[in-house]
Amino acid sequence: MSPRQIAMIVIVVLAVVMIFLTARATPPSQTMSSRVSESAPTGAILYAQHCASCHGDNLQGQPNWQQANADGSYPAPPHDVSGHTWHHNDAYLIAITTYGGAAVTGVATNAMPAFQNQLSDSEIVLILDYIKGTWPDDIKAKQLNGHN
Repeated sequence: MSPRQIAMIVIVVLAVVMIFLTARATPPSQTMSSRVSESAPTGAILYAQHCASCHGDNLQGQPNWQQANADGSYPAPPHDVSGHTWHHNDAYLIAITTYGGAAVTGVATNAMPAFQNQLSDSEIVLILDYIKGTWPDDIKAKQLNGHN
């Protein structure tokens, strides 16, 4: 394995551990939906400050997000149910938000920036909770089994 592949595996494993530890810290009586509803206002503010300029004020993404730009990059996808965010598990979403698209996917033209120097781990989780809080229950359930 190349050093880059090893680094990618380490990043994903660390993200999974972080999610596991966060989940264990939540009292059993507190469901995910109650955590989302409590964190949604803060997550919405953080989303507006750091994400909306690319992914849209209403999570709608950029026009023609499935068509490559001239440089090979893609416009920012929507985070609503019309996009593919919900196809990915939490560990992957946290990793790509923290380290950026190119670092996580290995695709140099992936334009998703890294937010590790702008957002804390807990702020990233708040943003993801806000996004997931807009999805219907069936999409939330599918996302739990999402892939990288």
